[in-house]
Order: sequence, then C-alpha cells, then structure tokens
Amino acid sequence: MNNYDLTRLVIAALFIFGAVAFAAARFVKVKHPITTKFITRTAIFAAFATILYIVPYFKFSIPIFPMFLEFHFDEIPVLIAGFAYGPLSAFFVVLVKTIIKLPMTSSLGVGELVDFVYALLLAIPAAIWYKKHRSIKGAAVGLSIGFIIQVILASLITSYLVLDFYIFVMGFSKDALLAMSQAANPNVTSLGFSFFLYIALPFNALKDIAVIAMTLVLYKNIHRVIERIA
Repeated sequence: MNNYDLTRLVIAALFIFGAVAFAAARFVKVKHPITTKFITRTAIFAAFATILYIVPYFKFSIPIFPMFLEFHFDEIPVLIAGFAYGPLSAFFVVLVKTIIKLPMTSSLGVGELVDFVYALLLAIPAAIWYKKHRSIKGAAVGLSIGFIIQVILASLITSYLVLDFYIFVMGFSKDALLAMSQAANPNVTSLGFSFFLYIALPFNALKDIAVIAMTLVLYKNIHRVIERIA
C-alpha cells in the first residue's frame, strides 16, 4: 500500500465516519459529545484498523489451525480507541472498517458481519468497564471480561453458524472442512462440539491474547501521539 492509497483510505474513513457520526448526533440521543476532535481521532483509528483488516500482509494462518482461520489484528486500534475515547469510539471504528471492507467481500458480506460482531464482543465490554475504572487494574479487568465474552460467543458462532453458512450457502464441502480441521488437529471428529473445543476455542483464545498483549504495550504511546496531532 503506497502513500496515495493510504491517504485515500484516511479520507474515506473520515468521510464515512463523519457521515455516520452526524447521523447519530442528529437522530440518536447519545451522552458522548460528538465533537470534531472526537470524529478526527476516531477516524484515524478507523483508518489504522482498516489497513490491518484489508491488507493481506497483516493476515496469516498458523499450522496448528485450519488455513481458513486467519489471525488479523484490526481489533488493536479498536481497543485503543475504546480506552482512549470510550465505547462509542470503538463502535464507530469497527463500523467504519466494516463498511470500507464490504465492497471487497468474498463471502456475501457474512464474513464482515461476523468480524463486526466479534470485534464488538471484545472491545465494547472492555471499554465500558475501563470508562468506569480508569486504572491499570480497570484495564486488566475490562480486557478479561471482553476476552471471556468474545472467546466463548465467537467460538460458538463460528462452530454452529458460520461453518454451516459456508457449507450450505457458499458451497463448501463439509468433508473438506473437516479434513482441513483434522489435518491441523487430529482430535477433531466433527464440525460441531469437537471443532468448537479443539479449533475454535483455542484459536480465538490465542488470537485475543495476542491482541490484548499488543494493545497493552501500544496503548499509551499511540494515544499520546494521536492527542498531539489531532
């Protein structure tokens, strides 16, 4: 991605978020003041999240999980925005990156919808808790709550809804998905509970641990930089 593409991405994020924020301020009663500074800073994090979400270089699979499960770290800017500016900011970051990604979908938008829900399951509980308990302990507790909620619900959704979608709507073979899962972990005997226990649960747990660790390392420095430039 060159500088021109990055500039266009930031402009798109600003425009989309500005439109959504204006609509929210106009038609929805929100307690958080949607100021120009709030919009600008949230849009910057939305641009970062979008880059991490759509650029293939930032996505990867690891051998202990099937290749159709990819690690991506777009939730890091979401969490940082939520800690810095509140849960509303985190929500808008997720919304903007999802809107920008939708035209590039290869799953009829379902993959993007699922990622939208997964990101909110982690970020919103963490941001709400941290907003009320602004301390290292508060951040740790908030992230722990988000971690538990997201890992359990995301793993259930993947195992019992998303796989069925790919099989019945996208035309994927159930046997092929099972074979890929068993190649990664021989303990998998089905695409139901066995997949949930040996694939989905550890995958989401490992991804969230990586996201949370990187968020804690980067939060202070990135927050300070954004405060200075926007």
